[in-house]
Amino acid sequence: HEREHGREISELAAKHEEEMEKLRAELQKEQRHQLDELRQQMAATHKAEHEQAQLQSQTLHSLELEALRLTLNNMHTSQLELTQSNLRKEKETALVELREMLNDKRAQEVAILQSRHQLEWEKVKEQCLKEKEEL
Repeated sequence: HEREHGREISELAAKHEEEMEKLRAELQKEQRHQLDELRQQMAATHKAEHEQAQLQSQTLHSLELEALRLTLNNMHTSQLELTQSNLRKEKETALVELREMLNDKRAQEVAILQSRHQLEWEKVKEQCLKEKEEL
């Protein structure tokens, strides 16, 4: 019974680890997807801003153009940092929720296994007492 109980716990742990790996993979996939979207948005924004800068370069003084470029770079950096911060917070929140959910599920499964183990133990005990009485 102890070996069977140990095996059940090992199976649950393996199942838990497999689920965690699957969820990590899904989270990484979602992160890559969001980063790809951000890169595309950044590329589109950069392209639009570059075209605007080319038009302005025909009429603006070179110092004004340099100031605009620096401002745009700062905006890009700020936007990227904000997006990364938001993604990090979302990831951390999702991981905390996932961890709590998996811990709750594992606790439920452990409780069920302990209950089964106790019932089986009682049956074995009763059977032993019956056999003792018969002997």
